[in-house]
Amino acid sequence: MSDRRELWPVIELTAATGGVLDGDPSRPVTGMSIDTRTLEPGDAFVAIRGEARDGHEFAAQALAKGASLAMVSTVTPAMHAAGCCLVVDDPLRALERLAARARRRTDARIAAVTGSVGKTSTKDALKAALAASGETHASAASYNNQWGVPLSLARMPREAAFGVFEIGMNHAGEITPLTRLVRPDVAIVTAIAESHLGHFESLDGIADAKAEIFLGVAPGGAALINADTPYFPRLAGAARSAGVERVFGFGEAAGADVRLVALRERPECSAVTASVFGEEVTYKVGAPGRHLAMNSLAVLGAAKLLGADLARAALSLAALPPPKGRGLRHVLALEKGHATLIDESYNANPTSMRAALAVLAQAEPGWRGRRIAVLGDMLELGRESGALHAGLAPDIAARNVDLVFACGPDMGNLWSALPGERRGHYAQASIDLVAPLKAAIRAGDVVMVKGSLGSRMGLVVEALKAMAGKAGAA
Repeated sequence: MSDRRELWPVIELTAATGGVLDGDPSRPVTGMSIDTRTLEPGDAFVAIRGEARDGHEFAAQALAKGASLAMVSTVTPAMHAAGCCLVVDDPLRALERLAARARRRTDARIAAVTGSVGKTSTKDALKAALAASGETHASAASYNNQWGVPLSLARMPREAAFGVFEIGMNHAGEITPLTRLVRPDVAIVTAIAESHLGHFESLDGIADAKAEIFLGVAPGGAALINADTPYFPRLAGAARSAGVERVFGFGEAAGADVRLVALRERPECSAVTASVFGEEVTYKVGAPGRHLAMNSLAVLGAAKLLGADLARAALSLAALPPPKGRGLRHVLALEKGHATLIDESYNANPTSMRAALAVLAQAEPGWRGRRIAVLGDMLELGRESGALHAGLAPDIAARNVDLVFACGPDMGNLWSALPGERRGHYAQASIDLVAPLKAAIRAGDVVMVKGSLGSRMGLVVEALKAMAGKAGAA
């Protein structure tokens, strides 16, 4: 028997999804899962049909592993023999209905976060900030799409005091149904940048797509928007057009409601003083980077709007580690010393790439050490991709990057724009960077790895972590 508390009484889950039970659950429903690899005993397994695999193929395995039930559209003999099934019209649609029920049954104060960059780190920071004042539920990892958002909502305990949900998109129209499901009390837009530009005519289109988040804001709720983006007036106007009367800004702008007063950047952290709706707060952000410090303003602003304790929220940010692939540091043990690896491999666009280069610039190499940037293609940038990649060359110089290792056809544009003394190695694929990079790294170096997920820069990170002995988190 699982020691986790019951998440969904079976009778309530059945009614919410409109399903019919085939068999009796062997245990209470204590969680929700769509992946047998991470499923825990007591989870309800939802057999979602994806582009590559159909979850129905794994339903019997999930039941054998201890799932309380499997939510399926068709029951096979193997499923019937393995355990209880909840038969629904379509598992994803049923999950959405369950998510809507989860939202209706809770009194939690809810925040939703979108933006071209900074969604996950802001969501994680806000989760930590709110948890200092009460039980807080948040999206796992980057569960921000058409199945990730309803799954995250369906996992929210009835007793939660706060909820934080990340909402993403690749195309216009994708945020609208998700924000209407979440119905946030506070909707945050972190930034507007070139991410997914290949699916839009311009940044205007990206801003309008992100502004869809305001369509779901609960009555009396608020919008909290980056005041430093030139798109602030457009976003604020969209929020008001959606019926949101309380519209606030965060950033350095003079009129920002949550305003940066002072910032001291250090290699391992940042010290921030901010005015949060007129209340001055000084605090530490435990991970380095100006971008994280700026997004901490959104975190504290949202915490205040949601009724959390501001002092406790600010204090919690000191212990905040960066998520995997978003700035986590590792020490590489070499034969004659150590090097530092900064893992920024999760994803990339021009704005986040420049932020990562700024973090690399703040890092302090050891004696004779160098700053090395290992960069993969930034994908989905459309017809401007070549120019946007080449446009990173001035940032490489300004941030005192000594060597660049690059891979991918688009990064070839940056490679061509670099002077010879900054060229480390170029390859078409990330795996082909590993050997020359390993040969080049020496004690004292700081190596930052970044690229879009499709560039597979995680392969480089794992290869470096395994090189020349033990590697540990810094």
